[in-house]
Amino acid sequence: MDNKTEKLLQKAIQNKVLTLPEGVYLYKNAPTPELTFVANELRKQNKAGNIVTWQVDRNVNITNVCVSACKFCNFFCSPKSKKAYVITKEELIEKVNQLFELGGDQLLIQGGLNPALDLKFYEDLFSSLKSLFPELKLNALSSPEIVHLSKISGLSYDAVLKKLHKAGLDSLPGAGAEILADRVRNIISNKCSASEWLEVMRTAHKQNILTSATMMFGHVETIEERIEHLCLIRQLQEEKPSGSLGFLAFIPWPFRGKGTTLEKRFGVRGDVSPEEYIRTIAISRIMLYNIDNIQASWLTVGKDTAQLCLHAGANDFGSIMIEEHVVSSAGADYRFDAAGIQQAIKEAGFIPRKRNQRYEFI
Repeated sequence: MDNKTEKLLQKAIQNKVLTLPEGVYLYKNAPTPELTFVANELRKQNKAGNIVTWQVDRNVNITNVCVSACKFCNFFCSPKSKKAYVITKEELIEKVNQLFELGGDQLLIQGGLNPALDLKFYEDLFSSLKSLFPELKLNALSSPEIVHLSKISGLSYDAVLKKLHKAGLDSLPGAGAEILADRVRNIISNKCSASEWLEVMRTAHKQNILTSATMMFGHVETIEERIEHLCLIRQLQEEKPSGSLGFLAFIPWPFRGKGTTLEKRFGVRGDVSPEEYIRTIAISRIMLYNIDNIQASWLTVGKDTAQLCLHAGANDFGSIMIEEHVVSSAGADYRFDAAGIQQAIKEAGFIPRKRNQRYEFI
């Protein structure tokens, strides 16, 4: 290990902020045992005790119609497709009842950029669900969907979020971030720009709407762009108003390319190795000093790799995912029930604790 790497590891373990070039150098040069050791020490500093959290929620795609046509997605279809659907309110109510029966209280609602679903549709949907299920936590939509609703309604991000929040929106997921570099975004999708994604989240933080941040990597981005993504997330968290919840969690996951346009047209398969994912978890903990929770995506990497991530900076195992369609349609087919996810955490040497969306123990 060279002297520069050793100095950067020392700087990191002292919880000092690493610059973009320093983060890139450390990721490229630090041996995996040393990198994960430092990340694990930072987790211990940030999260007292030997606890790993988990959750029960349900991920519902209320429509599969999306005009973005992202090259990494197998789930979407055009508005004219025979496969196009919009879930009925009755179907959604049944899914929520099942969610509560299984011990969950959070519903993740996403639907892509469907031109037929306007702001009023979501306001009516959220208010109806909240009137029927006052205890339900709505973790709904994403930055690209907020940008889309802003464009078709002619309202600002601030106005759109205020209306949705009033109707019942509790939190805004970090989906749609992919890689926050427009070079990458212009290749893989037709969604909002990096600056638009960040501005929506900035607006949500000003309204004290709980948010998370994500990163989908392992396709056409460079290591430098991955670390830049982390720096942009960190910078936005630094900007949040005092008292705002901001980003409560960061969740990186590897691209799965089975059957996607990126694989068929460009040969991009998404071959992120277990070690590369573990190193990404570690560098995320090291770079994101101001985000408390780092989640290991067992859904995309499997049980064994996710367990190792708990020794590399991650402190959260995510949800049992009662229902999930988008990532699984591209080759991620791992599954857990409540007993299984707790057993996996115990096998890794940790104490499982069920949490709510604010990361409070249940």
